Amino acid sequence: MCYQGRQCLTLSHAVSQTLTWTEVLTLKNLSRIQAAESSLLPAEAPNHLLTMVNWVVNHWFSVLFLVAWLGLNVFLFVHAFLSFEKATKYYYTRQILGSALAWARASARCLNFNSMLILLPVCRNLLSFLRGTCSFYRSTLRKQLDHNLSFHKLVGYMICLHTAIHIIAHLFNLERYSRSRQATDGSLASILSNLPHQENYSWLNPIQSPNTTVVYVTFTSIAGLTGVIITVALVLMVTSAMEFIRRSYFEVFWYTHHIFIIYFIGLGIHGLGGIVRGQTEESMAENHPHKCAEFFEKWDDPASHCKPPQFEGLPAESWKWILAPGILYIFERILRFYRSQQKVVITKVVMHPSKVLELQMHKHGFSMEVGQYIFVNCPSISNLEWHPFTLTSAPEEDFFSIHIRAVGDWTETLIRTFEKQYSPVPRIQVDGPFGTASEDVFQYEVAVLVGAGIGVTPFASILKSIWYKFQHADQNLKTQKAGHAALNFDKANDILTGLKQKTFFGRPKWDNEFSTIATAHPKSAVGVFLCGPQTLAKSLSKCCRQYSSLDPRKVQFYFNKENF
Repeated sequence: MCYQGRQCLTLSHAVSQTLTWTEVLTLKNLSRIQAAESSLLPAEAPNHLLTMVNWVVNHWFSVLFLVAWLGLNVFLFVHAFLSFEKATKYYYTRQILGSALAWARASARCLNFNSMLILLPVCRNLLSFLRGTCSFYRSTLRKQLDHNLSFHKLVGYMICLHTAIHIIAHLFNLERYSRSRQATDGSLASILSNLPHQENYSWLNPIQSPNTTVVYVTFTSIAGLTGVIITVALVLMVTSAMEFIRRSYFEVFWYTHHIFIIYFIGLGIHGLGGIVRGQTEESMAENHPHKCAEFFEKWDDPASHCKPPQFEGLPAESWKWILAPGILYIFERILRFYRSQQKVVITKVVMHPSKVLELQMHKHGFSMEVGQYIFVNCPSISNLEWHPFTLTSAPEEDFFSIHIRAVGDWTETLIRTFEKQYSPVPRIQVDGPFGTASEDVFQYEVAVLVGAGIGVTPFASILKSIWYKFQHADQNLKTQKAGHAALNFDKANDILTGLKQKTFFGRPKWDNEFSTIATAHPKSAVGVFLCGPQTLAKSLSKCCRQYSSLDPRKVQFYFNKENF
């Protein structure tokens, strides 16, 4: 099924291989394309309950994983909140700060937990190892690896939420510290705030003088200064990761996102100042709050059985949470750097119409699978910028290739550099390959591949691989029929695959297509693969849910989308 602007491929697996490669699936009922550009309603009103149930059936592991993650966040928050709200050692601290202490510490605990997770979804070598090596991750569990960036974003949003709670709570804390330090009413909070800041005399209030302002404490204490730096870094990373900026100004996103180094360094030392303090165990033996709090006016009396309380700062905890994933990520970056330094030989450069550059390359020890992608760097343009590109060559070829379309400053500069006829070929560095959802295309009995624009590139690799397998009479190849899109009418062969199949104009009627596939394959698992915009992803995902049967023995549509 193939249309101009929405390049599509349908692969049907059968037990026998009685057809030749030239017996390509032909599109029927061409008259239906005439009105395809108009939006169409489904033939029947969708059953929303059925759609929801199908979604749960197809995404049960994702739902379970998200529920477990949210459950852990709730558990950590509630556990920390109750600990600081009820613990006896923080009784005197609560006399000054109230419940804001528990809110600040509970949000900090969740911040540490999510900061521990945020780097794991972007450890691409780890994900490729799990995808390709561990048989335990085949099928359902392995499919979850394709949602790594979505989970990365969710964890980022959770960090933003708890950062806001943490900041607001500490603003209340600082204000209450300041007011209790300035108080002269002889209250318990006032007495606690006026405990002297001496070497052998433990204090509770970090504000040492009534004249000290909250702003001064914020920018002169370790916790305050690192807190400001962490917050600014987080705001820059989140705002630059917005879809509009990431798509239109990728360089801005790339550079600002690497501020995460500052974020993690600041987070690791944030708690070293020990501003939040609790009563020591030795002091509680001499001044138990339940016995001595009401006699605070007699603490300085030598005859009193209650001595002035002693306090200690909470030990820093953040570094314990982020140490292991930090080491793992450092190892990941070292591995990437090592692989990027290996020599890459450009064997062929082809300029296609519409500003599409094809690079064919060779690298010692390079091994790939269909649908994978690599990161490319051109030092003559930028030493730091790495951009992802899907491989368009087949694993059976003795080179690997990518197609680059001019969509930004970096790609336009790269294409102009290669267009210069008499200049030396620029040096290219390559990191990868890394796995994607398209690797699983042959795991399904029926596969529908949809590519929008340059998004057809991952499927070119699949088509080429099928062709090579057929030429070599690969007995493992079960593909019987295939339909695909040619990118240009003025070319005898597809510029990506070299195959001959004409493109039809119009937008597919997805309801008709899914209904036809469901009827033709009533008991098959159908994999739907997309490399294209989010709007198209929503339409295809909805159709997958709508046309999947509740009976697991009947047709099931599984949606897969390329994510970089």
